[in-house]
Parts: sequence; structure tokens; C-alpha cells
Amino acid sequence: MNPDRRAEERAQLEALIAADVRALTGESDQIGRRFAAIHHVNPTDFRALLHVLVAETSGAPLAAGELRQKMGVSGAAITYLVERMIESGHLRRESDPADRRKVILRYADHGRRVAGAFFAPLAEHMHTQMADLPDADLAAAHRVLTALIEAMRRFQNELKAGESGAATTAEET
Repeated sequence: MNPDRRAEERAQLEALIAADVRALTGESDQIGRRFAAIHHVNPTDFRALLHVLVAETSGAPLAAGELRQKMGVSGAAITYLVERMIESGHLRRESDPADRRKVILRYADHGRRVAGAFFAPLAEHMHTQMADLPDADLAAAHRVLTALIEAMRRFQNELKAGESGAATTAEET
């Protein structure tokens, strides 16, 4: 196969994956909105819960300040959000075992039960859809998703750097 054709096929595959990620994001957003509506939390609260879950799952739980940065809200807004999520039983505070002065956010038992009950059918659908895929395909999909997550993180960092650069430029003018 000639290099131009190979590059074109590669670009088409990357475009298909990008379209799939957009579709997955759209579906995920709709499911998140349904969870929020059913469990009487607003979409912002759901986003916060998702950030806490992702961080906790990765082994790097968030402090409220870190959640504030991820959410792009004020300190007062994150305090109000966290208090609401604690009062509703979705989150709890815990001392960071590595630094007792730091307080991290974790899913509370009630929140874990609520999320587990809601998302269990989705997990079953996902299992069913992937059941016939060979392990090698699942491993390749995991590598692709990991690469896409890293690309998104790098892009976010560039956006943040651009914002701080734009803020500095605006201050100078």
C-alpha cells in the first residue's frame, strides 16, 4: 500500500474515533442528566460527583480546592456544592492519609449505593455489548481511550496556559 493511501486511511480511522468519542460524550451527558434529575441533584453537582469518582478511582482523591479548579467555580460556590453533597449523603470528607492537614473528598456509602443502583444496568449493557469482543480488542480500545484522555489533558493544559497568558497580556495593556 502506498504511503499516501495509508495516511488517508489512518486519518479516516482517527476521524471515526473522534466521532465516536463525541457520540459517547453526548450519550454520557444525557445519562448524567437523567441521574441528576432522578436523584434531585443539578447537572453541576453531577459533574462534581463525577470528578470525585474519577479521582478516587485513579487513587488520587481530590481536595475541595482541586475540585474547584476542575469545576471552574469560586471558592464560595464549591463550598456550597460540597456542603450540599455531604448533607445529601453523596460525599464525605476525610483526612488525607499522606497529609493530615489536608481534607479530601470521597464518595459516601449512600452516594455509592445510589450511583451503583442507577448505573448497574448500564454496566450490564456494556458487558453484553463487549462480550463477543476478543480480549486483544478490549486491550487495544483501552490503549486508545488512554491516549485520548492524555490528549484531552494536554489540550486542557494548553488552554489554561493560554488563559493565563491572555490574562497577563490583558493586564499589560
